[in-house]
Amino acid sequence: MTSRLGLLARIEARPEHAEAVERMLTDAVEPARQESGTVTWFAFRLGPTAFGIFDTFADEQGRDDHLKGRIAAALGEAAATLLAAPPRIDHVDILAATPL
Repeated sequence: MTSRLGLLARIEARPEHAEAVERMLTDAVEPARQESGTVTWFAFRLGPTAFGIFDTFADEQGRDDHLKGRIAAALGEAAATLLAAPPRIDHVDILAATPL
């Protein structure tokens, strides 16, 4: 297994900015691809204003670099205007994974 560490971010958009948050997340695919330490990156929608990001890393350095990168900076900037609350970001340890 190449990914042992992850991040799970929960994002709640202000109702009037939900589409802008969706665009921000879909536009983040390319910056995620450019991060050498990021193994996988997923953005998803949970409901009308609820979104999330799940990404995986082979090591702590990759995870730390990601938290200091462009996507994290964009989320921080969006928090004041587009989000109902600051993103909740949890560090996770991956117990098992397999491509199906």
